[in-house]
Amino acid sequence: MTTTGATLEHVFREEYGRVVASVIGQVGDFELAEDAVQDAVAAALTTWPRTGLPSNPGAWLTTTARRKAIDRLRRAANFARKQEELAYLVELDRRASEEAEPDVAITLSDDRLRLIFTCCHPALALEARVALTLKTLGGLTTDEIARAFLVTEAAMAQRMVRAKRKIRDAGIPYRVPSDDQLPDRLGGVLAVVYLIFNEGYAATSGAAVVRRELSTEAIRLGRLLCRLMPDEPEALGLTALMMLHDSRRDAREAGGRVVLLDDQDRSLWDREQIAAAFELLEAALRRGRRGPYQVQAEIAAVHAGASTPTDTDWARIVSLYDDLMALVPSPVVALNRAVAVAMERGPEAGLAAVDALSNRLDGYRHFHAARADLLRRLHQKDEAAVAYRRALELSANDAERAFLEGRLAEIGAETPAM
Repeated sequence: MTTTGATLEHVFREEYGRVVASVIGQVGDFELAEDAVQDAVAAALTTWPRTGLPSNPGAWLTTTARRKAIDRLRRAANFARKQEELAYLVELDRRASEEAEPDVAITLSDDRLRLIFTCCHPALALEARVALTLKTLGGLTTDEIARAFLVTEAAMAQRMVRAKRKIRDAGIPYRVPSDDQLPDRLGGVLAVVYLIFNEGYAATSGAAVVRRELSTEAIRLGRLLCRLMPDEPEALGLTALMMLHDSRRDAREAGGRVVLLDDQDRSLWDREQIAAAFELLEAALRRGRRGPYQVQAEIAAVHAGASTPTDTDWARIVSLYDDLMALVPSPVVALNRAVAVAMERGPEAGLAAVDALSNRLDGYRHFHAARADLLRRLHQKDEAAVAYRRALELSANDAERAFLEGRLAEIGAETPAM
C-alpha cells in the first residue's frame, strides 16, 4: 500500500513532538535532536512511500533519529569530546533494539512533560518559552507560531534560536521541577498547553478547520498536569476550558467551512465530555483561587449549558468578561467582550466597543472578521465588505477563507483576486 503525502503530513504532525521530546532526552541537546529528527523525517519520506507506514511510526522515527544523531556525532569535528555521549547513545540504541516497540512509546509522555518544563524554565522570556515548546513539542512551523504571537516569522525564528542557546549555555536541566518549584513554573506551562490547543482547535493555516491531534494532545497534557498538581486550580480550569471547546469540534465545520456557534447542530456536541469538564471546573472553583483559565472555562460553560442559541445568558457572559479583563486586561479579551456586548445590547453597542480597539488589533484577523459581521448586521454593506476583505488578507486557513468569501457573496461583494 502506498503512502500519500497527506498521510505522511498527518503522521509527522502527530508524532513530531513526541519524537523530538524523546530524542532530546536521549542526546541532551536541542539542536542535535532537532537535526536528527529532521534527518529521520527525510528518511521516512524516502522509505515509507515504498514500504508503507510502519506499525509504530513514532518508534520508527525515534529509533532512526537516534541513529542519525550517532552518525552526526561520529562526523563532528569535536569528536574526541563527544566520546562519552556517543558511547551512551550506541549502548542505548543496542538496548532499544532488543526491546519491544511499546516500551519506546511508554517513555514518551514523561519525555514530553520534561520537555515542557525545560522549555518553560524561568530563565527564558515567557513568549520564548511558549514558542520553543510549540516548535519542539507541538511540531508547529515557525510561521504558525508567529501568527499566534502576531509577530513576523523572522522575529519568531530569532526568538527561538536565542531560547535554545540560553538553554544550552545556562545548562538548564531536562527534568520536571521539584514540588517547591512547581507553582512558579506553572504559568508558562499552561500558556504552552493552551496555545497548542488553540492551534488544534482553530488551525492558523492549511485546509483543516481543526487539527485534532494537537487539540487532543493538549488535553492529554492538561490531564497530566492535573495529575501532577491536583490542587492547582488553574491546571484544572485550563483542562476544563479545553474540553468544553473541544466538545463542539464535530459541529464546527461542514463541507470544509467553519460553522459559527449559533449555527451549530448542538446534538453533535459531546455531552459526556461537557459533563466531565463541568466536574473539573467545579473542582477548580472549590479551591477558592479563581484565575483567568477558570473564568474562561466559566464562559465556555455558559455556552455549553445553553440548549439553543437564544437560551444563552449573554449578560452573564459580559459579566464574566469583566472579571477576565480585571485579571488579564488584553485587547483580545476586550474584543471577545465586545462581541458579547453586541449579543446582549445590540450590534451598535458592540461595534463601538470593537472600533475602540482598532489601533491595537489592526493585524489580527478576528478583529476584522468580528467588525465585518457587526457591520453586516447593521446593513452597512460597503464597510462590511472592506472589513471582510481585510480579514481575508490576514487568514491562511482554507476553511476560514471559504467562510469569509461566503460572507462577501452574501452581501453582494466581490472576493478579492489572489
